Formats: sequence, structure tokens, C-alpha cells
Amino acid sequence: MTHLTLEEYRGMVEEIMDIKNTTGEMPEYAQVSNIRINREDYCNMIERVNKFILEMGRSPRSIEID
Repeated sequence: MTHLTLEEYRGMVEEIMDIKNTTGEMPEYAQVSNIRINREDYCNMIERVNKFILEMGRSPRSIEID
């Protein structure tokens, strides 16, 4: 399993949202360092992080990539 730091995760989400706002569509994949994350996986990551924040009241320290 590979993990992203919170800073890497936030940068990835910011890049995804910039692309979505520019093109109107979510990108097919996100690139973080040398890791390519497909749309299904990054959507699952975002969902898990949002659920964690709602349940725990804080951001996770790292995020696992499926």
C-alpha cells in the first residue's frame, strides 16, 4: 500500500478541482510525485477523507491509496 501525506493529498485535490473548473470534467487520473491515481481511486480517497473528518473532527495524518 502507498500513502500520501496530508500536504500531498491537499495538493492533489486542489489540482483536480482546478482541472474540473477549467474543463468541466474530473480528470481521468491524478499524478502525485511518481504515483498515478485513477479517477475511481482518487474519488474513493476523497470520500474516505471526508468521512474521517466528519467522524473524527480532524484531518488524517496520511491517506492510503487503494
